[in-house]
Amino acid sequence: MVIQRWQSVLLLITTVMMGIFTFLSLGQIQLPEYTLNFTTLGFCIEGDATNGAQSGFVAHTWVLFILSLMSCILPLINIFLFKNLPLQKRICIIEILFIVVIAAIGCYCGYCTIPEGEISWSSLIIAPLLAFIATVMAYNRINSDQRKLRSLDRLR
Repeated sequence: MVIQRWQSVLLLITTVMMGIFTFLSLGQIQLPEYTLNFTTLGFCIEGDATNGAQSGFVAHTWVLFILSLMSCILPLINIFLFKNLPLQKRICIIEILFIVVIAAIGCYCGYCTIPEGEISWSSLIIAPLLAFIATVMAYNRINSDQRKLRSLDRLR
């Protein structure tokens, strides 16, 4: 019997989605003077500074970056825990909680950090949703494998 192949694919999808979310731009915030680029690292002023204008990061969001990086690494580690299904299920639940917290922190940072700006989200904002769905599906597949293994042990 072959088990563990679909959950590995789903956990890999979660890793890729959260990696994309972690390292690419999530949107732009338009202010009267300049535009800010919103990433998990923080808010960075777009363009080159001229005539003494500001440049670099305006605000850092280290908590969002660390949590999203951990939610990128955790499913990758989880793929290799196929011999310990209960631990694999627990890590999936932790991953789901991380994704929900990341979505909440991302929305808070986007809407509440710079209230006078107008935010335009990038299409990458749905990456945590796709990762959430893939992780829940992987959790269900792990449960299915655990039930199959228990039923085979009963037959022996």
